[in-house]
Amino acid sequence: MIIYTNEGNPLGLQLLMLAKFAKRAVQVQLVNLNDAKYKDLLVLPTLELDTGLRLFSTAAIAKYLLGDEGQQRDEWLEWSTTLLAPALAHHMAVGHRADPNALPVLNGLVKKLDDCLRNAPFLAGDKLSAADIAIWCLLAPDGTLKGAQHVDNLRSWYDKIKALPEVQQVLGEQPLKELSFNALQQANRYGGLHHVPLRRSSSVDAGKLLAETAPTVADTVTDEEINAARAAFTYTKPKELAEARTVLPKAGERNVLITSALPYVNNVPHLGNIIGCVLSADIFARYSRSAGYNTLLICGTDEYGTATENKALAENMTPREICDKYFELHNSIYRWFGIGFDYFGRTTTQEQTDIVQEAFHDVYKAGYILTESVEQLLCQKCDRFLADRFVEGTCPHPGCGYEDARGDQCDKCGKLVNATELVRPRCKVCNSAPVLRSSDQLFLDLPKAEPQLREWVDRVEQGWTHNARVITRAWLREGLKPRCITRDLKWGIPVPHKNFEKKVFYVWFDAPFGYVSMTKRYTKEYLQWWQPAAGTNVELFQFMAKDNVPFHSVVWPSVLLAINKGNTLVSHIMATEYLNYEDGKFSKSRGIGVFGNDAQETGIPADVWRFYLASARPEGQDSSFSWNDLAARNNSELLNNLGNFVNRALVFCEKNFNSTVPQIVLNQDELVLLALINRELRGYINSLEKAKLRDGIRHLLAISRHGNGYMQTQQPWVLLKGNDEQKSRAATIIGLCANIACLLANLLFPYMPSTARNLFAQLNAKQTPLDASKPLATILLPAGHKIGKPSPLFTKLEQAFIDELKGKYGGTQETRAEEPQQAAELEAAVQAQSDKVRQLKASTKDKTVWQPEVNKLLELKKQLEAAQKTTPAAAAPAAATQSVQDLENAVQAQGEKVRQLKSSTKDKAVWQPEVNVLLALKKQLDAAKAAPAAAAPAAAVPTAAAPANVGADAGKIKALEDKIAQQGEKVRSLKASGDATIWKPELDVLLNLKKELAALTGAPAAGTQSKNKKKK
Repeated sequence: MIIYTNEGNPLGLQLLMLAKFAKRAVQVQLVNLNDAKYKDLLVLPTLELDTGLRLFSTAAIAKYLLGDEGQQRDEWLEWSTTLLAPALAHHMAVGHRADPNALPVLNGLVKKLDDCLRNAPFLAGDKLSAADIAIWCLLAPDGTLKGAQHVDNLRSWYDKIKALPEVQQVLGEQPLKELSFNALQQANRYGGLHHVPLRRSSSVDAGKLLAETAPTVADTVTDEEINAARAAFTYTKPKELAEARTVLPKAGERNVLITSALPYVNNVPHLGNIIGCVLSADIFARYSRSAGYNTLLICGTDEYGTATENKALAENMTPREICDKYFELHNSIYRWFGIGFDYFGRTTTQEQTDIVQEAFHDVYKAGYILTESVEQLLCQKCDRFLADRFVEGTCPHPGCGYEDARGDQCDKCGKLVNATELVRPRCKVCNSAPVLRSSDQLFLDLPKAEPQLREWVDRVEQGWTHNARVITRAWLREGLKPRCITRDLKWGIPVPHKNFEKKVFYVWFDAPFGYVSMTKRYTKEYLQWWQPAAGTNVELFQFMAKDNVPFHSVVWPSVLLAINKGNTLVSHIMATEYLNYEDGKFSKSRGIGVFGNDAQETGIPADVWRFYLASARPEGQDSSFSWNDLAARNNSELLNNLGNFVNRALVFCEKNFNSTVPQIVLNQDELVLLALINRELRGYINSLEKAKLRDGIRHLLAISRHGNGYMQTQQPWVLLKGNDEQKSRAATIIGLCANIACLLANLLFPYMPSTARNLFAQLNAKQTPLDASKPLATILLPAGHKIGKPSPLFTKLEQAFIDELKGKYGGTQETRAEEPQQAAELEAAVQAQSDKVRQLKASTKDKTVWQPEVNKLLELKKQLEAAQKTTPAAAAPAAATQSVQDLENAVQAQGEKVRQLKSSTKDKAVWQPEVNVLLALKKQLDAAKAAPAAAAPAAAVPTAAAPANVGADAGKIKALEDKIAQQGEKVRSLKASGDATIWKPELDVLLNLKKELAALTGAPAAGTQSKNKKKK
């Protein structure tokens, strides 16, 4: 069953408690009714049964879970829903929703409860019922009973229920401090409970039982929290974070080994791939290092298998060439996203081959390998057995019928498929219908490993995400079956077994050992991580999307258990659901959605992408990427909340305290603030320890929200104009806010490392370790500390810009390339943006001001390049209107301009636009020289040379032009060094390339002509 509720909803707590008392397993999904995905949810909380039926009446849910408990229970449930809940909603409301008449009504209701409990221990008699749970959950949030008088019976009842083990267990998952009655305002599409009219007659002669004002979150702070905040807020010189050159586990310390599921090299990773695996692993690894744990993060590309062969066929390349191409592409994308792998490797290494073949020998000797004859699909036209991904057809699972299901899995329903089960199968290469033939294959004897595997799963699964447990239990419930580990392919690790030498290992036997082989490439001492010595504990965290779970929770552990060499087994499987794209699905194979290279081209900083993806991480359910949501989170959470607080505090410190952190003298307001911050810090630590990255962001932003509220309430700008005591108060406020900013920089680092470094520079501070055992705020910037120069951390994403991106990335990658803007429009846009960048750079050295504009400029240049590539050659005869001599003069003048700029600055953003102008001029010059030859080849060149080149391939010409431009740049940069022995060989390469171009086009080599002129 699933409970859908929103953050802080007390009725969600009520359903969770009811399920706990009913001993029913439930999964809690935090949702937002504004999310289009949940448009069918009308009210929160809602309980979804295993059958798919949904219940939204809390009274009906109570009756369903706990059965018939008598009429009195039912009457109290109705009373709580129709009277108590609306009265509390009116009383706890803020702003225009606040109702001063609510308190007398609520006093009457509270008196009724107290009177009832005078005669019985529980509301419906001698036994606890759903009514007690429902009403307790309504009174629990926001400290409703704090300050209440003459309600001893109610207080006793409240404390008695709170002490119950089931209640304590639930409160461990959903702390009271996180609940707020105001959450109900966002829990109903038709308006919250404050719209329900109050029944004032119930307040007659009740007297004053509750406090006069509705309590705030600060009212819930306890004396214990105040004392802890006061004791902890001292200064001790922080330890510097230092990491060994080679990270190895140590006995007696916490050793954290982190892997990200190995991405296939058959395509560009999209945002769903990135947050599901590599980015989540990186954020957790950065936290783990910050907490002082010995942390190793390993990943790499998965390069064997049919996916690679398929891609090689599609791109007319060899599998090795495909792997080389996409390894570099993946590597560059992850570097741009700031992914800090300790080692990023590949599975196509000798280390991988040796480790996999040794593992196979060990499993074979242990008796876990079977040989079976398998019916396989043979394509007679291609004369080859078809591996699963070389077959497509209609999904065989009832209710699906997807016509493009692969031979291993259906993309629509997500279920595994055997190629022979497909309806109307077809060969992916030639599209003909294959036939069944027999082929001997090797199988892993999973049934033999099952008893040992079950025992291991029972022991460790509590460290796994809910979906990982559910998926694994489903496999075990159905009973494990032998699984084929060999394939009739050429691209893979050869099987070292007699009569199987021409086969290769199935990728899911081979790939998981990539984690081990990549660690071996990182250090020769890799077995310290994968076969640790006695007394050294290694915790293995593995990050992946849910479709990879069975191979990490069943297949690979079964292999390692069979080997029985003391291998490190996964202790924490961190599996995500799927990230969708707007109203559809990302698809790597179909090019649908925003991909890693797209994110780079938007001009939006990598850290903003990191933050947004972590915020939208599909932890408990599928989530959706939305351009509007990206802009909203950037503008509200980063710019208006976090960025606003930090910038206000530091600018105030700079202008009013000479950039010096003032002395802090704590009073009650500061202690309450610190206590609230400590709550969030504790929540942040607890969330990150469990790799709940979305929750971590929520706690981080709550700290800056508290800081904003504190600064706004205290108004230091007013206090500075007062007497000495008031000025001292202003100093305390700013000193404390500067320290909170430093704390935020530390907490922000795992999510937004570049932004955190920027903030540390503004604070003139260094990152400090997080003490996970003592999550309490301390003084990080002592009095007298000099801060750096404050500047804005974030920029606003305008709606027009977002709409433009939404339109640009609305289609597939293929269709995007077909719709570039006209080159002339883009050239004008590039020129205008270049001018804007130059003006900004001249006005300020603050990189955060002009860098976003530089990113936009680079994006425009890429668009221009795409437009120029797709512009038909016939559309560019304008170059011929200028004489060759004029263009040669222009090229020479522009070349001189570029050389001067390069000698004056290393800032590429300054001279790159001029380089682009130079390259454009050179293209025009080449076109002008080629034009006469195209019009009258016999007159332009010797007749013997012309005929062979009249039909020269335009693609080859363009490729040569690009090579010449690149080589020309290389020669010019080398000439700046002055060493002729270095640049002359490269000049010869350039001249040869120009000769090749001349041979293709029939035009004379420009470099040769220029050289001859100089000799004359």
